[in-house]
Amino acid sequence: MSFRIDPRKPLTGEVRRILAEEIGSALHHLDAARGRPEQAVHKCRKRLKNARALLRLVHSGDEIFCDTENQCYRNVAGLLAGPREATALIETVDRLAASFPKESAGGGLEAVRDRLAARQHELHEGGGLEAAIGAATAACEEGIKRIESLALPDQPEQAADVLADGARATLRRARKALDKAGSRGTANDFHDLRKAAKTHGMHLSLLGRLWPTSIKARRKAVDKLDGGLGDLHDVFVMRALLEGEDEPLGPPEDTKLLGKLLKRSEKQLKKSCLAEAAELFADSPKRSTRKLARKARDDLAGGAPNEAGAVPAAVG
Repeated sequence: MSFRIDPRKPLTGEVRRILAEEIGSALHHLDAARGRPEQAVHKCRKRLKNARALLRLVHSGDEIFCDTENQCYRNVAGLLAGPREATALIETVDRLAASFPKESAGGGLEAVRDRLAARQHELHEGGGLEAAIGAATAACEEGIKRIESLALPDQPEQAADVLADGARATLRRARKALDKAGSRGTANDFHDLRKAAKTHGMHLSLLGRLWPTSIKARRKAVDKLDGGLGDLHDVFVMRALLEGEDEPLGPPEDTKLLGKLLKRSEKQLKKSCLAEAAELFADSPKRSTRKLARKARDDLAGGAPNEAGAVPAAVG
């Protein structure tokens, strides 16, 4: 199956199918995380983000269900945030070393990396991770049971309006976040921009050919922006740790080079991300999604029955 809404089928059945597949895959990765937490936790969180993006896309069709499930999977992702962040910070140090090879050639980042690796080991080996996996698993299993209660409009015109409403809301979030990131430039502003851009990218995947223009180039641009904003987020997190009173990354003599490279990286990433986002979200959300609604009405009118599909068996 695929992470894409089939316009030939009822919207309710398609959303139930995709949601069950994503949460089923999240459960599979949670099970794998007990033995290989570094990558499995990251993959689980990606599936949860997919599910939440889907819920945002169809939010206006069943607001109570979407709000409840979105909050559920937000909480589940939060349970796993610490272990994922520990790995991401090590990746950030490695990325800095690769981006500034001359400056880091003398081993000025090694002491910090060693401390981050020890921190990661402590998080992954302690009982906290096992407890988090258990709680996350229970929440996902309950979530799968609730999928059958989702009810969306399946008539082509109403279904098209639901999809257009969800896509429009995310584009508006992106434009608002871009304005704030450009004027204030705080870590939260760029984080909001990243979340909106990531959700928009997932909406492109879900809508496929329902999107009024070719998605290949746009999806490539979204992925590039998401990568840059992800790197910038990790820089912000690392700087906050660096400025902590308890010196979790070590004494000043061990973190001097890190602080210098983080500032340089932050400046470069802010500039490139703002430019890419400005180009990507230049068009009016209303105009873009008006075209989407028209095209979706035509494509969804392809003879889908009114009966909503049943929930398929969950993966893993």
